[in-house]
Amino acid sequence: MGSGILGHRGWAYVAVGRACLLLEPFDEARHFGKCSVESSQRQPGPLAHALHLLGDVASHPDAFDAETGAAHYRQALAIAKQHGMRPLIAHCNLGLGQLYGRMGKSEHARENLTAATTMYRDVDMDFCLEQEVR
Repeated sequence: MGSGILGHRGWAYVAVGRACLLLEPFDEARHFGKCSVESSQRQPGPLAHALHLLGDVASHPDAFDAETGAAHYRQALAIAKQHGMRPLIAHCNLGLGQLYGRMGKSEHARENLTAATTMYRDVDMDFCLEQEVR
């Protein structure tokens, strides 16, 4: 793991990518997500968050790519589970649930949304249900 500012580069890319996603330059959000993935290969935290960001980018209605979004969410979910990153597990399940709902896969959507709801409640993050469920 790097030291100083270089050790935090992956987190910085995720933060800038999130800002871009909110402001809707999707190509830039995707770019910073990929930069974070590249610079975080040995850092599971920023790597998982970068993959989640890429899932969110691919799942956005204006940049929709269902298969890519699902793949990124599943990769982020696997890392998050492996490292006990419970809030991120909930976020990934929420993203997958919303994505599957848009794809018409109602059973998969229901399973993931139920898992997200349960996890958010388990970690006292009910506010995420109000803010993030679209």
